[in-house]
Amino acid sequence: MRVGIPKGLLYCKYYPFFYSFFKSLDAEIITSDDTNKNILNEGVKYCVDEACLPIKIFHGHVAELKDKCDILLIPRIMQIREGEYICPKFCGLPEMVINSISNLPKIIDTPIYAFNKEELFNFAKKAGKMITKDNNKIKKAYEYALKIQNDFKIGIKDEGYDINVALLGHPYNVYDDFINMNVVKKLNRLGIGVITEENIENQFIDKEIKKLYKKPFWTFARNSYGVASYLSKNNKINGIVYISSFACGIDSVILELIKDRIGAFPMLVLKVDEHTGEAGVDTRLEAYKDMLERRIQYENYISTLG
Repeated sequence: MRVGIPKGLLYCKYYPFFYSFFKSLDAEIITSDDTNKNILNEGVKYCVDEACLPIKIFHGHVAELKDKCDILLIPRIMQIREGEYICPKFCGLPEMVINSISNLPKIIDTPIYAFNKEELFNFAKKAGKMITKDNNKIKKAYEYALKIQNDFKIGIKDEGYDINVALLGHPYNVYDDFINMNVVKKLNRLGIGVITEENIENQFIDKEIKKLYKKPFWTFARNSYGVASYLSKNNKINGIVYISSFACGIDSVILELIKDRIGAFPMLVLKVDEHTGEAGVDTRLEAYKDMLERRIQYENYISTLG
C-alpha cells in the first residue's frame, strides 16, 4: 500500500507524525518533491484563482503525487489548540482538491482535532483502517507516531547577530523556502539574525493575548500577535518581518492588530503570490536593514544623552 503525503501547508510541522504513523502500518510512503516552479505551475493550473498561494501550491503537490500512490492524505486539520481553529481553507481542503483535480486515488480526509490525544486518535483509527483492520497495530502505530512528533523540534533562533528580527506568518510561509524565496538565508547574509514563534513559550503569548478585547479565533493569528507583542515590547528584537500570502483573510485582520499594538516599532510585511519577484524582495530586505541600522544608531545616540 503506497500512501502519498503532499509536502505542502502544515507538512513542515506535522510530517513526523504522519510519516511515522503510516510507516508503522507497513505502508510505503511517497512524498512529493520540495516546492518548486513546476509544482507552483501545476497548482495554479488546477486551483481556483481566488485561493492564496499556499493552497495553490498544495494543489500542485497533489497533482505530482496522484499517479504515484494508492491512498492520498489531504489533511483536514481543524484544531491544534482547544477553542481555536485553523485557517478555514483547511476545513474544505479535500473538497477543493477533489473538485479541481480528476483521477485521484482514495483520499484520507478525516477531520483532525489535535488538541488532545483522544481526539487525535479518532483520526488515527479511521485513517489506519484504510490500510489495516488490526486495531492493536493501529493503536501502537499511533502511540509511536505521537512520540516521534512530540520529540520533533522546529524553529529558528539565530545567535551572534547584532541585529535580530522575529520572522512571523503562517508556518508554511515561514518554512517553505520556495514561497518565501529563502528569506532566512537572505536575512542572515545581510547580518540579521532570525527568531521564530516556536522559541517563545505559550505563557508569554497568552499574557499578550489577554490585552486584546477579544481572544483571536485562529491559532496562527494568536501566535503571530502574541509573539510580535511580547518580543517588541520587551526589546528582545530590533524588528519584525511578516510573510503574508496575498488574499489571506486572517492576515488582513491580524496585521492591523499587530500594527496597532507595536506602534512605530519596525515591521516589514512581505506579500507573496505566484507573481512575486525575488529581486523586489531582495531590494526591500536591503532597505529594511538600512532602516534598522539607522534606528539603532539613533537610539544609541539618544541613550548617550542621558
